[in-house]
Amino acid sequence: MPVVIVENDTSQWEDQTGAVYHFPKRYLKLLAEGTEAIYYKGRIKDKAFASDRLSATPHYFGTARIGKIYSDGRNDEGNLFALIENFKPFESAVPFKIDGEYLEAIAVPRPKNYWRIAVRPITPEVYDAILSHATLKTVPVDATALYSEEDPLIFESANEGNKLSYFGTRYERRKDLRAKAIAIHGLDCKACGFDFEKAYGEHAKGFIHVHHVVPISRFEGEKAVNPATDLVTLCANCHAMVHRKRDMTLSVDELKGMLRGRWVIEC
Repeated sequence: MPVVIVENDTSQWEDQTGAVYHFPKRYLKLLAEGTEAIYYKGRIKDKAFASDRLSATPHYFGTARIGKIYSDGRNDEGNLFALIENFKPFESAVPFKIDGEYLEAIAVPRPKNYWRIAVRPITPEVYDAILSHATLKTVPVDATALYSEEDPLIFESANEGNKLSYFGTRYERRKDLRAKAIAIHGLDCKACGFDFEKAYGEHAKGFIHVHHVVPISRFEGEKAVNPATDLVTLCANCHAMVHRKRDMTLSVDELKGMLRGRWVIEC
């Protein structure tokens, strides 16, 4: 059965549109892998978010499919992450009411707080009705935009102080893959266990480097990347060390061995 998933402008949940949906365990049965979903936003409460929305009023703004589900290891309440697949944003907002009629059939037992339910099951007919009012956007969106967290030794400044002059190649990375890798692997370093937030507090919340097991510089053009197996979270120190030598990228297991003092380079 399809669902509507709610994404708020501000929230305790670590959602990233089109990449990751963070949710409490009570919604697990509704968010099975393969479930078709429609994104929804409620009424705007802070005008600072106006530019990030399609409308200030409640509306639907995209469709997606629920991917693999992972436990959120940073809490003991059973919260989970759903990886989002095939996200397709709408060109314009689809209002939750058209001609005075709700597109969703409001559940009778909970008429007053229905719109506060974060994950709402809908019938295939309601799903199709919402999509019938939507025009899918065809241009790239932020969820799959490129980000520029450069690996050491890949993006080097030619002249200090001149930010426009560079040697080497700048490799393109995607924000959605980074978000998915963090949902799967967590925010602690998988080599040494360092956690930035535990060390530095709120200022460092959500900070970690995401390392490609096979460096992007070795890709021959575009390549499909699986965030579960091809990416791993590392602290800045460990990330620098795996790339310390230009002609040799260490594996995470090799780095762990170094930290234990038992790593031997095989000639």
